[in-house]
Amino acid sequence: MSISFKLGDTVPDFTADSTLGPIHFYDYIEGHWTVLFSHPSDFTPVCTSELGTVGIFLPEFEKRGVKVLALSCNDLNSHMGWIADIVSYSPKANITYPILADPDRELAIKFGMLDPAERDSEGLPLTARVVFIIGPDKRIKLSFLYPATTGRNFTEVLRVIDSLQLTAKHNVATPVHWKWGDKCMVSPSVSDEEARQVFPEGFESVQVPSGKGYMRLTPQPDL
Repeated sequence: MSISFKLGDTVPDFTADSTLGPIHFYDYIEGHWTVLFSHPSDFTPVCTSELGTVGIFLPEFEKRGVKVLALSCNDLNSHMGWIADIVSYSPKANITYPILADPDRELAIKFGMLDPAERDSEGLPLTARVVFIIGPDKRIKLSFLYPATTGRNFTEVLRVIDSLQLTAKHNVATPVHWKWGDKCMVSPSVSDEEARQVFPEGFESVQVPSGKGYMRLTPQPDL
């Protein structure tokens, strides 16, 4: 399968039942960064571990001003019963983020989340493990696509949110394995003269055989 949205696309609005009551998507996420992530099914082992981990990490998402919503193609009663299992497996989890009910797969179809290779007991396609990171402008900033058999790394989700939020404010890019507090790279579109003005702590040019001065490191802004 492939995700139907490209980077920069505006996500559609919807209204759905959830474990926190009815959710009007645009109203719920207004002005916030958002993580929308889907699950193959309730009462499955990998999904249970993932939702518990998100519940443990919730203060980290909130610290970054990020709204979190989960989606699974089951009804609301199933979701409510599932929460007890999630908390039992991850006792430190706080499931105060909404789990969207999508028993008719309307949202999964709208967001291109169905995996035709994975089917439930009735032969209906399940949702893949999709992650959409959505900016305050309601546009897709990043997406992940995992198969049903592979659990996601939510430490990586937080890391890329840090990068997205930082690079949305400053003319920097984040290099491989970057994490909060590491040096950043000056964007290629910024000249050396501009960089001296924009980055008061200066920048370091790394010499490469080509002699082109495009490898420029600067201390992370906002520290």
